[in-house]
Amino acid sequence: MRRRLLTLAWSSSQASGTLAIGATAWLLSGLTPSPLVNGVLPALATLPLLLPLPQRIRLGSLFQVLSLLLLLAVAAGLLGRSVLAPLLAIALLAVGLRLGQEPLQRLLHGRGGVPIGELRAGAEAGRLAGNLLTALLFPIGKALLQFGGALVLLLPLAPLVAALQGGGFRAERREGDARAAAAAASTAVEPAPWRLEAGGVLQGLLLGGLFALLPLWVRQQAAGSCFDFGLLLTAYGLGRTGAEAWGLRLPPRLPYLLMAAVLVATQFVGGWGAVLLFVPFGLLAAVADARLALGVDPAGDLQQNWIVLERSSALGGLAGSLGMGLVAQLIGLGASLPIQLAAFLGAGVLLPLLQRHRH
Repeated sequence: MRRRLLTLAWSSSQASGTLAIGATAWLLSGLTPSPLVNGVLPALATLPLLLPLPQRIRLGSLFQVLSLLLLLAVAAGLLGRSVLAPLLAIALLAVGLRLGQEPLQRLLHGRGGVPIGELRAGAEAGRLAGNLLTALLFPIGKALLQFGGALVLLLPLAPLVAALQGGGFRAERREGDARAAAAAASTAVEPAPWRLEAGGVLQGLLLGGLFALLPLWVRQQAAGSCFDFGLLLTAYGLGRTGAEAWGLRLPPRLPYLLMAAVLVATQFVGGWGAVLLFVPFGLLAAVADARLALGVDPAGDLQQNWIVLERSSALGGLAGSLGMGLVAQLIGLGASLPIQLAAFLGAGVLLPLLQRHRH
């Protein structure tokens, strides 16, 4: 029962962060049509992943709560229509997540006894729920209900973490401490060396540039709503989950060529058809990620490979969101789509060559 409560609370916290980021992206696209300003938001959400910040669960939680309170003030109209407050809030949220996520996972796995696989599955379910709530809550109560919901979803984890840290669940304390020591010994991972994987940087550029402008695309080009935007994100997340479940393997070039084809298809299919196309798009992105992770060091530890890939993708995503925002600012949102398509096609040619050259 305790493990189930911890897993549910962990999943709820993941839904909170995802809901807050998705709702803020939509809010910002309504405050300003500037692609560059909209591109700054995902860059701020990504930047803390590249910084050597300390690991503090309580401080991270405090930053997240402050971020959501600031977003609630924006949604309530207390801060006018300034774009600075949402950007600051997302920066606080991203720093809070960076401070608290890793030590929180270790605490839940160690003293809480939650298996790593269960934590990962809970995080995936939470992120899907957060994206779906981005769609469903907006028609009911707009941004105010979205950010209020994100705050409510974050709160259940706090008392459980406090109990784990401060000696709660006393009947199981001794057994939990022994299990924590064994878990720490069995799952200890040496810090991955700080290096970049060219394929990860390039893939981050592609996806970062695309998703940075997605709220503007839905709002301006497709005349859609936050409901449509949230469903697109949900469909993408479902596709990413399905890739691992199906164990799909494709030739190196094919995922990028097919992703370009899917993006073209979205221009000719409206409504639910465009939403459904993001399921295979997410699946293809996850397949490409898995191949890149295996290629970082085929003889090395896969978990280390994923850490290197995530850092590289974060750097690429930061550059991609700012770069594509600047390009769209200069040439227009509609004219930036051919550039994105060319980038996916180019990646299909370039990435296999880079991996072949390395190995």
